[in-house]
Amino acid sequence: CMKANDGVNYNRNYKDTLFRKLFGENRENALSLYNAVNGTHYTNAEDLEFTTLDDVVYMKMKNDVSFIFGNYLNLYEHQSTLNPNMPLRGLLYFADMYRQIIPASERIYGSKLQEIPAPKYIVFYNGTEKKKDHWVNHLSEAFENLSGEPKLELEVLTLNINEGHNEELMEQCQTLREYAQYVHCVRKY
Repeated sequence: CMKANDGVNYNRNYKDTLFRKLFGENRENALSLYNAVNGTHYTNAEDLEFTTLDDVVYMKMKNDVSFIFGNYLNLYEHQSTLNPNMPLRGLLYFADMYRQIIPASERIYGSKLQEIPAPKYIVFYNGTEKKKDHWVNHLSEAFENLSGEPKLELEVLTLNINEGHNEELMEQCQTLREYAQYVHCVRKY
């Protein structure tokens, strides 16, 4: 590892960039992470279809990793700082991803139900502010003057992927473990 004051320009977003490269461009790694967070053992990575939004096409709407696997639309976001707006961001990402996967020829105004893959939203956190292994945030936390049960909800599970957290998850996904070790090394030096 190199020292930060050696005159070399460093990518401050290296964690996010590396996370997207590892899990957003490699089907096997994405499937391994899917299996680890869901407790499954699927083996055919070719069944996984990436749906990650690109900011050029989607006017600055860009997510880290998203894919359809089985009947689920999976959204995996990487965060190194706490952000209470992740549920709202997820709502906007899911809306754009559903627009992307519903064929233009399909009509959502007709009498036939347009089936869509169920959403699963997980944030992988490796900042330094929170110590718990996992926590859940809800879109309804952002609603002003909410009385009663919300009529629209989105749940976000955040998993702490810092070294020493979520050991079972790390055992199930070797690439995630190695990523956490790398980040720990960079942070240390």
